[in-house]
Amino acid sequence: MPRFGVSEFADSGTAVESPLRVRRLTYSDLPSVLAIERRSFPTPWSLAMFVLELSKPSGICLAATADRGLAGYLICSRYADVWHLMNVAVTPDLRRQGIATTMMQGLFDAAGPDARYTLEVRTSNDEAITMYRRFGFRPAGRHRRYYHDNGEDALIMWLDSPATASV
Repeated sequence: MPRFGVSEFADSGTAVESPLRVRRLTYSDLPSVLAIERRSFPTPWSLAMFVLELSKPSGICLAATADRGLAGYLICSRYADVWHLMNVAVTPDLRRQGIATTMMQGLFDAAGPDARYTLEVRTSNDEAITMYRRFGFRPAGRHRRYYHDNGEDALIMWLDSPATASV
C-alpha cells in the first residue's frame, strides 16, 4: 500500500495538534469511527456496515490520525471498474483544516492514476459538494428522495481522472 504522507495544517479554531497521518483504517478504530459518524450524520452507519466495508479486500478504508487520536475516516469500495466513495467524515471540531482533502489525496494515491470515481452527496451539503468539485467531480444526476430520514435528494457526482483536479 502506498505511503500517504504527513501534512500539517494552519491554526483555525481547534487545530490539529500534530502532523496528520493517513493510514489504513482498522477494526480497532471502529469505536472512534462510530463516535465521529454519530456526530456527523443524521442517519449514521451501523457498526455492521463499517465491519462489512473493512472486510472487503478490494476496498480502500483510510484513517486520519493526530496525537489525540482519530480525526477522520474515508470509506471507498470498488465495483467493477469504478470506485464508489461511500463515506467521508471528520470530527466536527477539526473540520475545515484540510483533513478530508488529505484523505481524498490518499485515496487517489492508493487507487492509481486511471481510477474513476462516483459518489452521492446530500444536495444540501454545500461544503462537501464544493470540496468534491475542487477535486474535479462533476454532477451527473440525482437520486430522488435518496435519504430516508428526510426524503432529501442525493446529487450523483463522477470523476474520471483525479489528475485533472485543482485542489
